[in-house]
Amino acid sequence: MFDTREKKERSLGTKLFLKAYRCNSPKCVTTRRPQRPGIHGKSYKTLSEFGQQLKEKQKIRFTYGIREAQMKRLVKKAIKSSGITGEMMMSILERRLDNVVYRLGFAASRSVARQLVSHGHIIVNGRKTTIPSYQTRVNEVISIRPQSREYMIFKDLPETLKKYEAPVWLSVDAGKLEGKVIALPKDFETAFDVHMVVDYYSK
Repeated sequence: MFDTREKKERSLGTKLFLKAYRCNSPKCVTTRRPQRPGIHGKSYKTLSEFGQQLKEKQKIRFTYGIREAQMKRLVKKAIKSSGITGEMMMSILERRLDNVVYRLGFAASRSVARQLVSHGHIIVNGRKTTIPSYQTRVNEVISIRPQSREYMIFKDLPETLKKYEAPVWLSVDAGKLEGKVIALPKDFETAFDVHMVVDYYSK
C-alpha cells in the first residue's frame, strides 16, 4: 500500500516534510524515487504560468494539511487585512495551533501535531483546545496536558526539547513542556512561492 503523503511529494517534485523524520533520511521518497508517480512520470514537464501557480498552491495545502475551502477563506482574510497579502497568509498559516505545536518541537510533523491537538493533548492558556486551525495570539502559552505527559509519545520530549531551537517568534521551556508565542511569525523559510498563490486566487 503506497503512502499518499509521499505520492503528493513525488507529484510536486519537492520535499514537503510530510512524514516525521523520513524526509531527513536516505529513505526520503524524493531521493529514492525522484520521478513523478505513474507510467509517464520519468520527467517533470514545463508548466504554464497557471500550472506553476497551481503547483505552489498545492504545496501550501499539502504542507499545512488544509482543504481547498480553508485555503480560499485564508486568502480572502489575508487580502482584507492591512499589510502585504503574502506575508499575512503566511502569518495566518504559521499561527495555526497545529503548526505552532510542530514549530515548538512537541511533534515531529504537522500531521502528528494535528492529531495531538484533535485528541485533546494540548492546552492553550490552561484550557484544552481541540481545534487544529485555532489562531494563536502573542503571549499565549501552549503546553502538553498534564494527564498526557506519561504517554509514550512524550516520554523523550524533555530531552529532545533541550537540543531543539524554536523559531525566533516562539520560546520553549523544556522542563515545563510548554511554549509561548512571543511575537508574530517572521523570517519564514518556505518551499513555495506564496506570491504565485496570491496571483492564483486573484484571477
